[in-house]
Amino acid sequence: MFALKIHTVDFPQPLHTTITSAAAYPNDDLKPAQLMGVAHLFRQLPSGSAPAITVASISARTTLVYVVAVPNYMSADDFLLFCGNHVPRFKEIIFLRNDGMEDRYSVLIKLEDQLAADGFYCIYNGKRFKPSEVEVCHIYFAQSVDYSESEDMASVPPPDYTELPSCPVCLERLDPDTSGIQSTLCDHSFHCSCISKWTYLSCLVCRLCQQQDAKPACVVCGTSKDPWSCLICGFVGCGRYEKGHASGHWSDNHHRFSLDLEKLQIWDYVGDRYVHRLNQSKLDGKSVVLYSQCCSVKECGTCEYADEGLDGALLNSKIEGILDEYNCLLASELDKQRQHYESLLAEGKSGKESSMSKVVEKAIFSKTHDLEYKLEKFAEEKKAVADRNQELMKKQELLQNKFKEIEERGRLLLKLKDEQIMDLQEQIRDLKVYFEAQKMITSMSDSDTIRGGTVLPVESNQPSSGNPKRRAKSGRRRN
Repeated sequence: MFALKIHTVDFPQPLHTTITSAAAYPNDDLKPAQLMGVAHLFRQLPSGSAPAITVASISARTTLVYVVAVPNYMSADDFLLFCGNHVPRFKEIIFLRNDGMEDRYSVLIKLEDQLAADGFYCIYNGKRFKPSEVEVCHIYFAQSVDYSESEDMASVPPPDYTELPSCPVCLERLDPDTSGIQSTLCDHSFHCSCISKWTYLSCLVCRLCQQQDAKPACVVCGTSKDPWSCLICGFVGCGRYEKGHASGHWSDNHHRFSLDLEKLQIWDYVGDRYVHRLNQSKLDGKSVVLYSQCCSVKECGTCEYADEGLDGALLNSKIEGILDEYNCLLASELDKQRQHYESLLAEGKSGKESSMSKVVEKAIFSKTHDLEYKLEKFAEEKKAVADRNQELMKKQELLQNKFKEIEERGRLLLKLKDEQIMDLQEQIRDLKVYFEAQKMITSMSDSDTIRGGTVLPVESNQPSSGNPKRRAKSGRRRN
């Protein structure tokens, strides 16, 4: 399975094409876009004894496909024309370009369903873009696509993933599942089809000769006269009596030890001398001592030349002492070089960690700033809601007091109306009694029944304290 991270600071820009609206491949909903950025393709690492997940697995296939290293001689219309009758099945398509890679670009396509994606992969993966060209189409199923404005964040692989390297020749991804990979003696990897086109015997990256029996030559000027090889990095340059590229390498990189490939002697640029007097015989491969014989006919008395009859034990002891001295010197210098490169690695690691920490701190700061802004906004809203609630509570209390007053006033009005109704009812009853009494008196006026009668006072009931006015009125009315 593959994951894709894109480092970009731009937004996808609409790309005008004529193929999507053509009669052969109509797709009015497809809106091609172009994005400037750098893509990083990561592959999932196999976990333990579990087999690696390949394209044959259903979980490894998605509707999102990533086409890498499309040659620049194919325009967007040419690529859509190359896709043929699959264009109507496209939902989205983004042409990803990189300013540092002008001869190639990548394409990110989202298809409408998995069946269309599988068909597109089976038909076009490994197919040549043009019959007359050698470039072939390489397609990957992308599980996810992340966009990042930070280059460091985009280059960090997800957990259990590793980034696929690129072929130095064609700049395509080195995936063993899609193409053959050949490694050189200097541990550089290439596509088999790319390395087969290289006619030279040296590596395409570091120029190291791949045939050990080839005659060494200067990597700068190409001369094979007086070659010297750096013992630290393997750089091959010509001596100071030619064009001085070996000494120039010492001046640039401060690699102090260099081997004369003709005499097989080691030169120390710091001490400006040979560091030992041992050499390797080309006949039997054994270590021998290099000493120059005195050219004088007579004994000069100054040179330390000894004839071939020197005692063997003394010669062997000198050789062993020189060999031990050279081994100690070489071990100490290699240890210094190891410490130097370890310090460089530590500095690079610390620099990367510091840059990562700065990016993380910046992201945390921006996130914290956003959260603080939202918190302040919510606090202001809460305060406004609290003030509004306080005003509503005051209005509610005022309305409750008014409601109580209105209720009390209505209760008093009802009580007064009830009293008035009772008073009117009593007055009506008194009027009825009065009219009945008048009729009775009128009917009895013709007879002598009431003549000579005596009017006696009648004791009335005590009037109720609740309605004294009505009692007084009724009493006056009877009199």
